Amino acid sequence: MATTNIQVRVDQGLKTDAERLFSDIGLDMPTAIRLFLRQSIINNGIPFTLEREPFFSVPNRAMLKKSIAQLDNGQTVTKSIEELESLADGN
Repeated sequence: MATTNIQVRVDQGLKTDAERLFSDIGLDMPTAIRLFLRQSIINNGIPFTLEREPFFSVPNRAMLKKSIAQLDNGQTVTKSIEELESLADGN
């Protein structure tokens, strides 16, 4: 199979953010681009979304919902450092 190069100029911040994202989901930049191109052809369009688990993940939403309910009931909401770190980590 003959290969060819694709050269794209992007802002350094965009490249850095994309590399971080792809690394988080187990890909490097060339693999992510090849995956995107192949799937685009197969699906005749943008075929998928790859996302890191967002801050508002299921566990985080549950903790936030509980905290809101406590506030609505006039209770003081306190969180341990471990709970706050787990929110920041998306766990």
